[in-house]
Formats: sequence, structure tokens, C-alpha cells
Amino acid sequence: MSPPPPRFDEEQLRTPLFDAMVNLAESRKVSFHTPGHKSGKGIATRFRKFVGPRVFSIDLTTLDEVDSLQNPTGVIKEAQELAAKAAGADRSYFLVNGTTVGNHAMVAATTGPGDKVLIARNCHRSVLTGLIMSGATPMFFQPAFDRDLKLTLNVTFEAARAAIDASPGSRALLITSPNYYGLCTDIEKIISYAHEKGLMVFVDEAHGPHLKFNPKLPQCALEAGADMCVQSTHKIVGGMTQASMLHANAGRVNIDDVTNTLKLLQTTSPSYILMASLDLARMQMATEGKKLLNRTIKLAEDARTEINKIPGIACFTKDRAKQAGMADMDVTKLTITVSDLGLSGYHVSQMLNNRFGIQVEMADPFHVLVIVSIGDRQDDLNRLVAALQQISAETGLQGALLPLDKVHPPALTNKFIMTPRDAFYSDSELVNVNESVGRVSTEIVTVYPPGIPLLVPGEEISQDALNYLQNMAGLGAIIDGLNENNSLVRVARI
Repeated sequence: MSPPPPRFDEEQLRTPLFDAMVNLAESRKVSFHTPGHKSGKGIATRFRKFVGPRVFSIDLTTLDEVDSLQNPTGVIKEAQELAAKAAGADRSYFLVNGTTVGNHAMVAATTGPGDKVLIARNCHRSVLTGLIMSGATPMFFQPAFDRDLKLTLNVTFEAARAAIDASPGSRALLITSPNYYGLCTDIEKIISYAHEKGLMVFVDEAHGPHLKFNPKLPQCALEAGADMCVQSTHKIVGGMTQASMLHANAGRVNIDDVTNTLKLLQTTSPSYILMASLDLARMQMATEGKKLLNRTIKLAEDARTEINKIPGIACFTKDRAKQAGMADMDVTKLTITVSDLGLSGYHVSQMLNNRFGIQVEMADPFHVLVIVSIGDRQDDLNRLVAALQQISAETGLQGALLPLDKVHPPALTNKFIMTPRDAFYSDSELVNVNESVGRVSTEIVTVYPPGIPLLVPGEEISQDALNYLQNMAGLGAIIDGLNENNSLVRVARI
């Protein structure tokens, strides 16, 4: 009787980079190379006592035994090839500056001055940095907004199709899916239509490195036909902070251009500890991902059920997201609406942190967002539910504290006077925000997190955008890109 087939490709058990690092550390060779702490011997005592000595023995530099990220020919090349097989890509790249550098590379490797790029307006600020590098012109289109959920959703297929039809000759389309709240656009339909019209399609899949590995989760970008996608391995699965991957498929994309662009953008002194975490995270997902994510999904769904029993608090479901026009939802994200308690999401986030020792991923005027991952346990979710129950009991139903129209993201003008690159390099000056309407921003200004741009270099500043930023600042949101306590903004001298 023949043995049962393996549950996964046995090759995915290999971790070539990590193994080479451990072997080198255990060889105890004398080091006359960087880093200067020499396997921890020169590290401050307090640091070494807290983290232990062994981690410093694998804090390495480019050496024959452990390969080079800039020109991989050995174990890094093998590790990236295993990642590509696991992801279903023609080529995968280890990133040591997060998904940020992946977004830079997707845009800068494929577009140049004069090119038009269709971009969903809920993009991360790093996409705009890629435009500043390439000189391309963004053609923005808007995500949907649901007044009942008090939430900016994701773009719809209809919005993407209309944007494509309205901008003939565009070179590429870039969408974000899932978004921060786990809401997914219909990437398969969008990608298919964009390809019919001759566009390359790139997906910022920062919040979807786990999607490939469990059928209960939404479709991943590569399976939907994306030409490139970038994923934050550190956000949801087992990579260390700052460790991400860029996946590319040949055909519409020139792989050599992507490779050469990343050589320009990534450091020549990458952290081998971060790269090892990518090697191991890939192995873990490829061999155990389905089991680990089954448990994660159950934890999240059980918590969602309990949260929805709490007076004044709600956590919408996948069915509700689909009713709002979304194609799918990653249920490991818990978007918890707290506004009926008369509290803002920022307030509840602070309460959870300061009183209950619970730190959420982010807050907005109406919600707190919780990410449930393979690292969470039942006790963690029980503690969250108990804290929300206590906040509800103490506060009671008071109705929404904030009028929706004051904190509804504005319908932005998309009135570009110059490209983001030209604006960024233009002669500029700081002016009071109250005197900036009609001027051309040279800064990327966002509410962070999630880092979605409200002001874009080259775009004319509207009163609606300023009102929104000032309202959000008044609620305690972090505004990135303004100066002097959010009172000054940098604009072009034109």
C-alpha cells in the first residue's frame, strides 16, 4: 500500500539561510569584519542581559557562507526561490525596509516621467514616494464609504473600471487589498479588466501575507493574477518587524528591472536576523499555515460573537461587509465600533491601554482595530472581551459623540497642478495651514495610522481636506507631514 501524499511540499521544510547563519555562528570563527560588536562581545551589558547572547552571534554581514542580498547566488537565493514557490510567484524578494520599499520598487521599476498610474486613493504614503522617484503621474480614484459602518471601505470593481475607462493609455493600476480593516476589493475582476486594457496590476497586500495559506481566507493577489504584490510578513505572520516580501510574475513586468531597482533602494548592509525571520516565516506558513490559521480564525470569530453581545459595541461580520459592497473580508481583523458609547475610538484605545494593559493596532474616530494572528491565545481574546464589557457597563449608551460629517474623509479634489516629483523638488515655503487653501502641497500629509494620504505633493489643497485634518488633530489623531504642532504646511512657491 502506497504512503499517503505529503500535506505540503517537503522542500518547504528547508530553511537554507537560517541554517547557514547558525552553522557560521557555531563555527566560532574569529571576526575582523562588521558588525563591530563581534558576536555580542562588544554589546552593552544591559542589552545582552535582556535579550541573551545568542542573537548577536547571527547578527552578520555579507559573507561567503551567508550570501549577499544585493547579488544573491547562494543561500539567500535558495531562500527566495522557496518563498516564490510557496507564494506562487516567478520571483520573490526579501525586503528589509518593510512593505514601504516594496511599494517604492513596484512603482519605480515599472513607470517613468509621463506615465499615468491609476491608484486607489486609500493607498499608503509609500506609493507616493515611489511616484516621486519615478516621475509618473497619479490618477486617483476613490474607495467607497459606508455611513452605517462609519467607515471608508475599499474600492469597488465599478469604481476601478470607471477609472480605467476614463484614463486610456495608463501604464499601471495599483490597489490596496485587504485594507487596514481587512476589507477586500474584487481583485480578480479588477485585474482581469485591467489586463484586457493593457495595464499592469500591482497590489499592496501588506495585510495579506497569510491569505495564500488557508482556504477560509480571501483570495490572494497572485492567485487573482496580479503582476506584482508586496506583503508585510511582519504584520500578520512570523516575520520580525520591518521584514516583508515582494512577489513578481514575469510577462508584463520586466523582472530584471525590479531586481535592479531594489539594488538601488535596499541597503547594502541588510539585517540577517530580519532575513532569517522571513526564511522561517515562509517555512512555517508553507508547512503549518492552514492549521495555525484555522485556530486564529476561530479565535477571531468567537471573539467577534462575544463582542457583538456587548451593549453599545459592535464588530461587523463578513456578511455585513459584503452587504456594503465588498468582495470579501479577512475575519482575523476585528473592527470594533464604539461610538454608541459616546466615546471616540482614540479614547477607547487609551482606556484599553492604560487601564487594562491591552494595546490595539489602531483607532479612528469611531472604531478600534484589533489584529488577531497566529501569535494570539484564547486568554488574550478573553481579556479583550472582558475589558470591552467593563467599559460598556461603566459608560452606558450615550449615542455618537461625533457628527459623522465632521470626520468623514472628504471627497478629495484630485486637482494636480504638477506631478508629485516636480512638487517635491520645487522651491517651497512653510505657510499657516489656514492660509494654504488653493496652494500646492509639496508634502505627503496623512493621518497615521493607517498612513493614507490626505495631501499629496502636486495637488491643490482644498478647504475640505484641511477641515478634516484639523478635526482629526483635535480628536488626538497623529498627523504626519504638518509642522509646528500641525499649524504649518509646506507648499510650492508658485
